[in-house]
Amino acid sequence: MTYSNSIAMGRQRFAGKGRNTTSFKNKERTIGPVSNTIALIILACLLGLMYLTQVTKTNSYGYKIDELQTKHDSLKTEHDELEATSARLQAMERVRSSEVAKNLASITPTTTVSN
Repeated sequence: MTYSNSIAMGRQRFAGKGRNTTSFKNKERTIGPVSNTIALIILACLLGLMYLTQVTKTNSYGYKIDELQTKHDSLKTEHDELEATSARLQAMERVRSSEVAKNLASITPTTTVSN
């Protein structure tokens, strides 16, 4: 048997009539180092955006709380002033309607003499 015959015999065994000459091997797909780096950068950017969103929400709530605290303080001051005014006005009515005030003599108006 010659060299060419032995090669032809070897080929016939694998590439006979009606047989596919290409073979497909299942190859495990892995992500390369560049793809890993890009994926990590994208994940870091997403985490950064989530962090910034949370910080912005916290700051906006802080402004709302500060505004409501200022409003609460002004309303409390106004309430205290109104309580004092109410107590003063009620005291005037109590004095006028008391027994001691009824027993007092009324003052007659006096006139002044002018030259």
